[in-house]
Amino acid sequence: MAIQPIETHQAPAAIGPYSQGISAGAWHFVSGQLGMNPETGELVSEDVAGQAQQALENLKHIVEAAGCSLNQVVAVDVFLTDMGNFLEFNGIYEAFFAGHKPARAVVEVSALPKGGCVEIKCIVNG
Repeated sequence: MAIQPIETHQAPAAIGPYSQGISAGAWHFVSGQLGMNPETGELVSEDVAGQAQQALENLKHIVEAAGCSLNQVVAVDVFLTDMGNFLEFNGIYEAFFAGHKPARAVVEVSALPKGGCVEIKCIVNG
């Protein structure tokens, strides 16, 4: 099975020694995405709504760069720095996955890179 990096300029470049995503056969693993602007590498806002929207856009672009769609996402992991933002995040998330409900975990963490308040990663079968 060939292992290939997934790369797109429509999502932020990795900020460490990792890939935006990896394809391994029909499976695609998208690295955690923050709410960063792909052009500037900076967070788009300080609030969870703006960051969640952008993180999901970034994730979507990487999924599409793998030749897939969000309907092929099988699992999503979400990291929030404040579980009090769960309902607000959930509303934004639901708009991206309308009608499709991948397996999902949401956990609270003490901190995220760049001071982000949400990070999202996923697994795709395509």
